[in-house]
Amino acid sequence: MVERTVLAGARVVLPTGVVENGRVAVEGRRITEAGQHTPDTPDALDLTGHWIVPGFVDMHVHGGGGASFSAGDPEEALRAVATHRAHGTTTMVASTVTGDLDDLARQAAVLAELTEQGELAGIHFEGPFISPHRCGAHQPELLRNPEPADVRKLVDAARGTARMMTLAPELPGGLDSVRLLADAGVIAAVGHTDSTYEATLEAIDAGATVATHLYNAMPTLLHRAPGPIAALLEDERVTVELINDGTHLHPAVLELAFRSAGADRVAFITDAMGAAGMSDGMYPLGPMQVEVKDGVARIADGPTAGSIAGSTLTLDTAFKRAVTIDRLPVEDAVRALSANPARLLGVADRVGSLEPGKDADLVVLDSAYELVGVMRQGEWVVKPEVR
Repeated sequence: MVERTVLAGARVVLPTGVVENGRVAVEGRRITEAGQHTPDTPDALDLTGHWIVPGFVDMHVHGGGGASFSAGDPEEALRAVATHRAHGTTTMVASTVTGDLDDLARQAAVLAELTEQGELAGIHFEGPFISPHRCGAHQPELLRNPEPADVRKLVDAARGTARMMTLAPELPGGLDSVRLLADAGVIAAVGHTDSTYEATLEAIDAGATVATHLYNAMPTLLHRAPGPIAALLEDERVTVELINDGTHLHPAVLELAFRSAGADRVAFITDAMGAAGMSDGMYPLGPMQVEVKDGVARIADGPTAGSIAGSTLTLDTAFKRAVTIDRLPVEDAVRALSANPARLLGVADRVGSLEPGKDADLVVLDSAYELVGVMRQGEWVVKPEVR
């Protein structure tokens, strides 16, 4: 007999808006009902005073729980997955960092297997095809131009699980590689780039559809040289990633992105490294060492010492910041954390919204937007303790 769970009384965020005194019914791993609650289920879990939102979808995350997706170790990768699931991310793409091509191919083989097992939603290659002038926390000596043959090598190593690749389109081979990725069904993302406004428009015309952590690791917006930021914000074909941790972005530029692109073209990401969910200390990020102090991760030594090295963010924190500090409507936060990335990744038929027939992936928040429950495919990852 398939187990049935009914969650009742909460504010439920549906694609059509917020339903007061809502109801979500789950049978097995699927949602069977999502809408207004009717008092006909005495054994329903009473979540009055809470929120129910779709499970979060993170399309750019490097690790967590002291573990890194770049380690090439399946057990370590699963530890990172478990950490972010406990914070509401029920769907995630594993991001790598710049490394030797053969090492990246070996990492891809491990991550591809976990994707095939349903633990991950695919692989995001961030580097090595990025600008040495905007490398951030990536090791400069390992960077290379995005030659299509090298890009193809990594896509092939992922065995059909490559979902996104970040590159600097102004580099030699950049536009041809964007076209290759688009033809292969892999998201071409503009990031870690020194591109001009005009060159960025060329990349978008060639098939680029995502801005990797907009504002960060790219030229600033200037009145005579608008650069990539203006091009990425203004083009309706592009979705912009934002790291809403209070370190990477000022609230004013986050608001600018929402006003310019609209809520349907923003995806909140963590860009988290292994320290997410952990205390301050030293952590590896690919071949580099990162020091985390007061929750901020920075490269510890070498030519990029002091550079911000991803984040220690989890998406439940990003959600709370969005609706309390940034004053976004809850529906817009849900779009940025769930619906938009699910659509980009091509999995919106299964996840990203609370609708009958979709996976029972959901997050329960209290009235202060603190996470109290997480369900993935009908199973509680974190079960709400309610009276």
